[in-house]
Amino acid sequence: MKLSSIDRNKIDNSDDEIFYQQPRYVHHLSLSFRNRLTRLYTETLRENTVILDLMSSWVSHLPENIKYKRVIGHGLNNSELKANNRLDEYWIQNLNKNQKLPLNDSSIDFGLIVAGWQYLQFPETISLELSRIIKPNSSLIVSFTNRAFWTKSPNIWSNSSEYQRIDYVKNILDEHGWRVQTIFNEKTINHSFLGILNSEGDPFFSIVAINNKTNN
Repeated sequence: MKLSSIDRNKIDNSDDEIFYQQPRYVHHLSLSFRNRLTRLYTETLRENTVILDLMSSWVSHLPENIKYKRVIGHGLNNSELKANNRLDEYWIQNLNKNQKLPLNDSSIDFGLIVAGWQYLQFPETISLELSRIIKPNSSLIVSFTNRAFWTKSPNIWSNSSEYQRIDYVKNILDEHGWRVQTIFNEKTINHSFLGILNSEGDPFFSIVAINNKTNN
């Protein structure tokens, strides 16, 4: 899949670091989505492993009852990342300016991207970098819904349907070092007291991919 300059373009082409300069201590995903994501992590991630939470914020949605060896975070807002009590360490980097990740080869057991892929202008390079730093046969989990800061999303994302976005992520991963194992496309429900006022939550889209590279 080859992206054009138009595909990569955004309504707001100003520096992303300016947009994310102020911390946002709010949940950008519904409670039902967050709970579903945590269940997926509980089923997929293993304890005593090294986790990379790429494009993270003040919350990582990891299960509270599982102890990981180390959780490494990345993002654009220092205050948000500092407030994330699941992160053992983190760094700041604008991935639309510099796609080289400052991590050693095969140093990560599991990679996570939540509500972040929709802002990547060079997902091919990021996919290859993740393949480099994540161990062979280990997993990358890319999760998202139908929300975004639309002015900061590349056209390839903002002009696509929900199904097209799933195919887009899958195709990029397939072509750049990954084997897609599972795709989740589910409705979620926000449950209220006694179930009287249940409401539909954010749709849950998640792609679990396995690193195809072999050991050196």
